[in-house]
Amino acid sequence: MEKIRITKQFTFETGHALYGYDGKCRNVHGHSYKLSVTVIGNPITDTSHVKLGMVIDFGDLKKIVKEEVVDPFDHATVFNKNTPHVELAKELMDRGHKVILADYQPTSENMVVDFAKKIKSRLPENIQLHSLKLRETETAFAEWYAADN
Repeated sequence: MEKIRITKQFTFETGHALYGYDGKCRNVHGHSYKLSVTVIGNPITDTSHVKLGMVIDFGDLKKIVKEEVVDPFDHATVFNKNTPHVELAKELMDRGHKVILADYQPTSENMVVDFAKKIKSRLPENIQLHSLKLRETETAFAEWYAADN
């Protein structure tokens, strides 16, 4: 059976700030992120299976990505917990804001690596994460490919 790739796209709004950065992105700001998740596998061939012909049900993939990425990151502000931004984060949390304290500088590059780890850990054994594309703006994005890692 031939391998097939399928892709599902997601959108979410997230704020962040890059501590120590020498440009505008050192300030708290946000993006309308677009995440494309591509998995690869063999379509189900069992004629008695309700998901005959599918690599993975798009709904099952959606559930994984929503729980691991979209729900936690949507309308949250992400800070590197190893910087003085942690003080701002605590103030925001005390005021009821949704904040993520990451172990990394919250660049698109680092976020896509984080997302890959989270999604891979939830996929069924017979399905592999092929690639992720995290679009920060219409003209800027980071990509992660399993073949490169």
